[in-house]
Amino acid sequence: MISDELIVNPRLVRVVLTLALYIVVPLGIIAIFKRKRWMQHIGTIIAAYTAGLLMAVTGLTHLPADSIEEWTLTAWQNGLMNFSVAVAIPLLLFNCDFRLWTRALPKTMLTLFSGLAAVVISVLVSYAVAVNHMPATNTAPEDISQLGKICAMLTGMYTGGTMNFNALGASLGVNKSLMAMVLAFDMLLTVPFFFFFLSGGYKLIRKLLPYTDETTPAFRKQLRQTEAPVTDVENYHDMLSRENFPGMLIGLLLSIAFLGIGCAISYLLWRIGWIAPNPENPDQPVMNEMVIILTITTLAILASFSEKVRNLPKTFELGMFFILLFSVILASLFDWHSVENSTWLLGLLVMIVIAGSSLLHLLFCRLLHISGDLYTISLTALLCSPPFVPPLIGAMGNKKVLISGIVVGLIGYAVGTYLGIGVAALLHAI
Repeated sequence: MISDELIVNPRLVRVVLTLALYIVVPLGIIAIFKRKRWMQHIGTIIAAYTAGLLMAVTGLTHLPADSIEEWTLTAWQNGLMNFSVAVAIPLLLFNCDFRLWTRALPKTMLTLFSGLAAVVISVLVSYAVAVNHMPATNTAPEDISQLGKICAMLTGMYTGGTMNFNALGASLGVNKSLMAMVLAFDMLLTVPFFFFFLSGGYKLIRKLLPYTDETTPAFRKQLRQTEAPVTDVENYHDMLSRENFPGMLIGLLLSIAFLGIGCAISYLLWRIGWIAPNPENPDQPVMNEMVIILTITTLAILASFSEKVRNLPKTFELGMFFILLFSVILASLFDWHSVENSTWLLGLLVMIVIAGSSLLHLLFCRLLHISGDLYTISLTALLCSPPFVPPLIGAMGNKKVLISGIVVGLIGYAVGTYLGIGVAALLHAI
């Protein structure tokens, strides 16, 4: 007779299998991305969301509530997600040359600021619409507060990509199921949006904005100098080579150091009473995630002005691995039953922000006489993030707007978190 100690716990096996998949899936996506053109068109982020959702739909990540295995899996999920976001932010920003802010053409900066304004306006409008459509009898103040936080996260995502969405969600304490649902709607709406442009939709925009791209000799020289690195936004080749691995490891250690500094600042603010204590355990130090995220972002931007830091190899790609890891885990938490009552409201929220910001940005570009290609690539950089820029540039056949798209996306990365927190503070005050 087999001893009970030798019987394998199937729930524990699922926990181990799930944690292993969280690591293996991003590595598999990167391996396919390096070899298959169709994955390069789809994008690694979309692939990660899809894989996570499949894990959720199959029930792999949903264990019986209050079981020891469910508690263990949840603890690992939260730990991996928090670490991934905190480490990814500096890694993604280290290689950014923010001196491009002053070198970009005036039209690029006009496109950027009009795009940021369009997103913020659309988010505020979507919030007003969603609040007005909430059932008055069943709406609690916490629901409205959560809605405002989601709007802040959408601000960050549609000005700086998934990185800012994740960072804001962590710092604002948004329910993980709601975050997964919002990302599901985002994928449902932005994937057709991107493929519309990729399959020829940019030709329609050229007719709506029939203006020429303005270039100068200095800008063309800059394009030639930076063309090689920016066209390989996600170049995962040779990450483990003898030439690249040590520098990449330095970037990782520097990111972890920034995380430590953020935690230290949060601890000091708690000690002097600037951060409210935990009411359940007042003596336990409080790690304020908003303070940590803002510290990490600011330090990473400052570090990027150092040429040695900026030239560290493969830090962007390593940061993307952590973003893919976060995306897989977050999407795997998707639970339809926990948010089904607010499904239509969240979908309406995301739809208004995407459609509203696109149309408003188009109107602004029409008034400012901005070319159709510059609008298309800037909108893609803001709503989808910089890794989506090179495939669209290839389809459009217009490399003159390549740097403009990258600049818009990078600045969005840098300011998206600040804009999101600003929107959260504004809606909280309202």
